[in-house]
Amino acid sequence: MHDIWNPWHGCIKISEGCDNCYMYFLDRIRDKNGMEIYRTQNFDYPLKKDRKGNYKIQSGETIRVCMTSDFFLKEADRWRDEAWEIMKLRSDVIFYLLTKRPDRVEKCLPADWGNGWDNIFFNVTTENQKRADERIPILLELPFKHKGIMCAPFIGRISIKNYLQSGQIEQVICGGENYDGARPCSFEWVKLLRDECKQFNVTFNFTETGTKFIKNRKLYNLPSKRLQSEMAFKSGVNFQGKEIAFCLKDSYGMEIPEILLYKPQFCENCLNCASKPICNGCSNCGKCR
Repeated sequence: MHDIWNPWHGCIKISEGCDNCYMYFLDRIRDKNGMEIYRTQNFDYPLKKDRKGNYKIQSGETIRVCMTSDFFLKEADRWRDEAWEIMKLRSDVIFYLLTKRPDRVEKCLPADWGNGWDNIFFNVTTENQKRADERIPILLELPFKHKGIMCAPFIGRISIKNYLQSGQIEQVICGGENYDGARPCSFEWVKLLRDECKQFNVTFNFTETGTKFIKNRKLYNLPSKRLQSEMAFKSGVNFQGKEIAFCLKDSYGMEIPEILLYKPQFCENCLNCASKPICNGCSNCGKCR
């Protein structure tokens, strides 16, 4: 995936949302240990350039960070400062951070953080109501200019209305669980989240049903992730709320005009994909053909 940057790999399970972690599953089928945490060879990915000397990641792209780990994992403390420096250098790129450890965030921020950097989109994972009530209050107290919530794996009914009232949450994403032991996701939970987001004009994106999906009291088995995404798209619950405005800057600290920023391109196979609203676009790798 051209929109993912994994500066380190491996993680430690900390809550029920981790029970059937996809990273552990994929490592296991490769005869790897998901608990083994190491710095990757792709650590400097956002700084890589092409033969013409241009950054491979273009100004305006959105890069998801640590999708096979947690950016605020204690075991990664020795590498995090260098990762922050890379994100500071690429102030023209949006970095999407996601964590189950918001309690560690404040002490892991750079010395010059202030009230936050314009190109960082900070999100917490809330797989059920217990974790929502545990993590979102911390999220609201942290100094970030852009904040969101990821309800995945979505394994229990969640209401976040009281948190959306703060006006700080700009986006909510939810999706069901996959791979070994996948727990059911109910469409009723999805609709509740969507309705609450719509009430406060917050963008909502239902990305995938998960392997087991309950709708109208009937349990569906959907092993294909592509089918899951198409079914989520056809449900019609995605909602575009208030625009999220990032102030991206060049190396001189000047704001980059909208016309010069990257615009995602999509292929025919993307048309019915539920993740399209939050996707970085098709890399034209040919794998879907």
